[in-house]
Amino acid sequence: MEIDEVRKVASLARLELSDQELETYGRNLTQILDYVEVLNEVDIEDAMPMSHAVDLQNVFRSDKRTASLNRKSALSNAPKTDGQFFQVPQILEQKDA
Repeated sequence: MEIDEVRKVASLARLELSDQELETYGRNLTQILDYVEVLNEVDIEDAMPMSHAVDLQNVFRSDKRTASLNRKSALSNAPKTDGQFFQVPQILEQKDA
């Protein structure tokens, strides 16, 4: 791939690349495009279209109403609690009114 093409792709991706990086990525992109050309030679005439490479199935449980955890159980693995609520470090500054 020509350096100008690599520079254009880098610009579209909003990347600033050094001359050495442009050469390296140019070689890498050329190898990738060469591999894609090899894939274009594969006979897919009898291949069935599919939406995913592996069969998918729903692994979610049915959505049934159940009792929620009691407070003690819910807080049992919390790193810090006051016995009633989770306690977390303050991450926002308070502004004076």
